[in-house]
Amino acid sequence: MSILRKALTTAALATALIATGAHAETKRIALVVKALGIGFFEAANKGAEEAAKELGDVEIIYTGPTDTTAEGQIEVINSLIAQGVDAIAVSANDPDALVPALKKAMDRGITVISWDSGVAKDGRMMHLNPSSSALIGNTIIKLAADHMDAPGDVAILSATSTSTNQNTWIEEAKKVLPNYPNVNLVATVYGDDLADKSYREAQGLIQTYPNLKAIIAPTTVGILAASQAVTDAGKIGAINVTGLGLPSEMAGAVESGATISFAIWNPIDLGYAATMLAYNIANGAKAEPGAEIPMGRMGSAKLDDNNEAAMSDPFTYDKSNIEQFKSIF
Repeated sequence: MSILRKALTTAALATALIATGAHAETKRIALVVKALGIGFFEAANKGAEEAAKELGDVEIIYTGPTDTTAEGQIEVINSLIAQGVDAIAVSANDPDALVPALKKAMDRGITVISWDSGVAKDGRMMHLNPSSSALIGNTIIKLAADHMDAPGDVAILSATSTSTNQNTWIEEAKKVLPNYPNVNLVATVYGDDLADKSYREAQGLIQTYPNLKAIIAPTTVGILAASQAVTDAGKIGAINVTGLGLPSEMAGAVESGATISFAIWNPIDLGYAATMLAYNIANGAKAEPGAEIPMGRMGSAKLDDNNEAAMSDPFTYDKSNIEQFKSIF
């Protein structure tokens, strides 16, 4: 009887250890960003680490190329496939060029989602937009129009010409132009998310359009560079720089008046939500139209017919709240 009890106890212990081991197996989730060294993505990584800590069985691999190229991201993705990671969550430099590498990852059983800047549908299981594209498009035009007392020229300083999210937001912005009669959109230029090129493009806009009243930059690199260009040109008060920026980087521009207001979602929340989605899909959640996939404290992502979801609305920052947020991200 004693031997039988001992055998049963040993078997129960073994079963418990197997169950515990299965639960405790660490999921390696790669957060692939457009390029290393960009504050927005570093903030997103903080959110990813927050999600990992909350989940308890996740290791975050924060990685990306040194410049904003599809070729650089493809190299990174191929390396992650070789490492056998469990999930890849990517903010894409090009919607189509990454598809073959990401399809290979999915063929190997790796969960693939895109976030922030999307991948074509064949190259991912779902895409997480930071907000509604239509709302972002309207917001960036409204931010310019709200501070224009008379009709004037407005230009857009974007990132790369192939950046999925930037192009979508710009198209949505153009749709609402009839609602803002003071806004005369004269040009869209590209700074490739490089500070020096964005600065030069902003300088070119200032020189080319003497009636320029606002520069809209739906990129955190571009808005900061354009604010500096307006400051250096002595155009504070004449040209308002707005768009999407980080409070920590834009506080000086708001204080000087080069930027009156700007908007952004919280990149910490975005990295957190992307990690939660990748984790839940890797653990069996179905990424299909109509599905609602949990995002932890961010609620849930409801997928549309294109397997896309929006995280939250953009938020406006100005002198009334910049101090509160500049130390956060």
